[in-house]
Amino acid sequence: MKVCFTAKGATIDSASEERFGRAPYFIIVDIDSGAIESVENPYIEGAGGVGPKAAQLLISRDVRALVSGQVGGNAREALVAAGIEIFTFRGGSVGDALEQFRKNALQRSG
Repeated sequence: MKVCFTAKGATIDSASEERFGRAPYFIIVDIDSGAIESVENPYIEGAGGVGPKAAQLLISRDVRALVSGQVGGNAREALVAAGIEIFTFRGGSVGDALEQFRKNALQRSG
């Protein structure tokens, strides 16, 4: 299963980013294989509608769960419609968020 974490940088040690659509990076972790992919957010500078566009990016990569601080309404609708579960994490690194996800310690928000 692939899980996406919003991040301020391109590595698992990067600080987590609270904003989904404006996150500089998406760190996608395949929980089963341990593979990690860092994807720069091409929509970060967009004028509007960046959340749904970012959601489509995750959908195209077969992501099944998102861990972020906050997700806007339009992005949330697109993610939920695609069957992507949304979890809340604030503060710490992407690695910290991954550890909390693996422990099933994150609050589901969507």
